[in-house]
Amino acid sequence: MLNSLSNAVPAPARTADVLVIGAGQAGLSAAYHLARRGFLPAGPEADSSLTYRVLDAEEGPGGAWRHRWRTLRMATVNGISDLPGIPQPEVDPAEPSSAFLTRYFDAYERQLGLAIERPVRVAAVSREDDAPAGRLRVGTSDGEWSVRAVINATGTWTRPFWPIYPGRSTFKGRQLHVADYVSAEEFRGRHVIVVGGGISAVGLLDEISRATSTSWFTRREPVWRDTEFDRKAGHDAVALVEERVRLGLPPQSVVSVTGLLWTPTLRAAAARGVLKRRPMFSAIEPDGVRLADGGFLAADVILWATGFRAELEHLAPLHLRGPGGGIAMNGTQVAAEPRVHLVGYGPSSSTIGANRAGRAAVTALLNFFGAAVAAGRQSVKPDAR
Repeated sequence: MLNSLSNAVPAPARTADVLVIGAGQAGLSAAYHLARRGFLPAGPEADSSLTYRVLDAEEGPGGAWRHRWRTLRMATVNGISDLPGIPQPEVDPAEPSSAFLTRYFDAYERQLGLAIERPVRVAAVSREDDAPAGRLRVGTSDGEWSVRAVINATGTWTRPFWPIYPGRSTFKGRQLHVADYVSAEEFRGRHVIVVGGGISAVGLLDEISRATSTSWFTRREPVWRDTEFDRKAGHDAVALVEERVRLGLPPQSVVSVTGLLWTPTLRAAAARGVLKRRPMFSAIEPDGVRLADGGFLAADVILWATGFRAELEHLAPLHLRGPGGGIAMNGTQVAAEPRVHLVGYGPSSSTIGANRAGRAAVTALLNFFGAAVAAGRQSVKPDAR
């Protein structure tokens, strides 16, 4: 008797013109603009139209906000831009951002009827052939897709960055990344080292210091801003990040460009002596860290608030990275691969930037599709039948 499983015929690849990977703020923005420009959900009923589909690895709406710690409230979270087309509902400053934004994203998806499938994980994106305007093959946990273009909106939350430090594996206490943080209460009675110079680092340092003793370490002296982050400052910051990605360099963290803004909460933390930054320790030992000056500091917990990297491993078969380790970009478009757009990457990693990037990617792809059709027509000889 034949083994029916071993002889099963694989399902044919589903087709679409554009596949959006990820349904966070950038992915939803891209989906909105695709639908607004006439793209229909991929399926048999849309064979004569431009089509799209969104694949999201999460169990439900909300993107990375689903995983933020409950103590991050709407009153303290950085400014969140409205999703395009539908403004945020009235905000309760005391509500956890994870609850509010998940609810907002959910209502947005349902109200607009966006074509989103979840949970679907994308494993790899590759070229089907050598044709510059040919199709891309997308392998997922739910079968394969054959598409003309990809808008990648996978963000960074799933790739927390853990620096390599001498002796890290010998530490007998607890080590965690901010991606795993739940509450300051779990550290009560223990000395916590917070590593990192970003917004999450100082916010959690303030929060944890209210429950237990803390020490703060950064590689560089933090740069503080006394002025509001206005339109000009935002424009200048985006320009600096855009220049890096245009040259194919890895994007810098947002805070490295903008600096840290003094808020009333952080000024109060400074007054309590919490924001006394120490230069980075030289090594980790079983019971603490070896300080830069040779001294020793005992610790029970090390919290790595060291940021995230872009989740782009599924794009590895396309060989997009250059010698500098980054991906050379032309706006949202990968310079060497016009069928691939990255939104929520580099200058579009902010919520406002993500909205703009979604619109820009869709406009660029429409132009690309039009150019590809024109090139195909020119390549046909006049006497062709």
